[in-house]
Parts: sequence; C-alpha cells; structure tokens
Amino acid sequence: MPTLDRQDNVFVLDIGDGENRFHPDWLASVGAALDEVEKAEGPRALVTAATGKFFSNGLDLDWLGAHADQHESYRDSVHELFARVLSLPMVTVAALQGHTFAAGAMLSLAHDFRVMRADRGFWCLPEAEINIPFTPGMSALIRSRLAPQTAHEAMVAARRYGGTDAEAAGIVDRAVKEDAVRSAALEIAEAQAGKAGDTLGTIKERMYASALAVLRGAAG
Repeated sequence: MPTLDRQDNVFVLDIGDGENRFHPDWLASVGAALDEVEKAEGPRALVTAATGKFFSNGLDLDWLGAHADQHESYRDSVHELFARVLSLPMVTVAALQGHTFAAGAMLSLAHDFRVMRADRGFWCLPEAEINIPFTPGMSALIRSRLAPQTAHEAMVAARRYGGTDAEAAGIVDRAVKEDAVRSAALEIAEAQAGKAGDTLGTIKERMYASALAVLRGAAG
C-alpha cells in the first residue's frame, strides 16, 4: 500500500511496489496521504514515486469485473484523485521509474512535472487497443496537459513512449538514468517548494478550470 514520507520540504508519496492499480483501498490510502500533505503549512512540495517494474498500470480491471454495480462510484473516485492532484496548492512531481500505463499515465499527467527513466519502461495510453474509451474527464485531463498532436498520437495510436521519446514529445520534463529518477524529482520539488500556498492553488484552479469542471462534474 502507499506510504508517505517527508524529506525536508518535500513529501514523498510512494504508491507501491507492484502494478499499483487503482483498487478502492489503494485510492483511499492515497487520499489519506494527500489529506496529510494538504494540512501541512509552510514551504512544501510533493513527489509521487513507486518502486519496482511499474509506476502504475491504472484501473483495477479485476476489481471492476467483480463489482459491476459500483462502476459509477469507482469512476468518480478516480476522477476525484486526478482533480485533486491537478489542483494541489503546491508543486507536484511524478517520478516514473517503471511502466506508466492507462490511468497511471493520466495520474502522472495530473502532476506539474514528470521525470522518467530513459533506458527502460514505457509511458502509454492503451485504451484504443484494449477497447476501453476514455471518459470525458480523462480526455479533458489529457488534452489539458499535452500538446494537441501528442495527445492525438497517444490517445488514438496508443503509442508506447520510452523515456527519451516521451521527453521529446513533451510528455515528461526529464529522462534520466534509473538511479537518478527519484533524486531528479526531489531536486525539482525542493526548488519549487516555496511556491506552495493559496496563490498557486488559485493559479492551477483557473489554468485547468475546464478540465477540473469535467472531472468534478456528474458527466464523465
């Protein structure tokens, strides 16, 4: 399950060492960690990281298959996570040490910055290949964070981007060696920690107003 640590002004949320799929218990644990981060005062930033082969493989399709009657509430909880991270009143950095797929890739996009391993692992939105359409909220998030041509290629062609290609496409901000992913993310976060507060929260709310409205609304 996810764990939260603090290194000086930076909170480090480690979301797990498996596929880190969005099981309801996992979502609740991440939500509780974000509660703690939001309650903190003073300079602060957030790094979301993982350990192992995956950053996140996205939705928990096995759980969804066994709980067909809860699809709507589950979708809403996923949208809530995306909206919350997108609008956090502090700088957020995703440290992508492994495969980052589907809703896991969308979670990375909700962060302000992304650092990815250069030599191994893929960032991918495979929904067109696995016949699961993006919700309106997911589409709004992706389009708000990627250049139009990159969003089109990622969503329609389901392209798998390695770290170097993801950096060239503007999906991630840095592609670095495996052992530098987390440290580079921490470096970015620490440098931006002084910006935390209501002003930054307002900037994000206004910058991403359209995407946040869809993610938080009944439609999606």
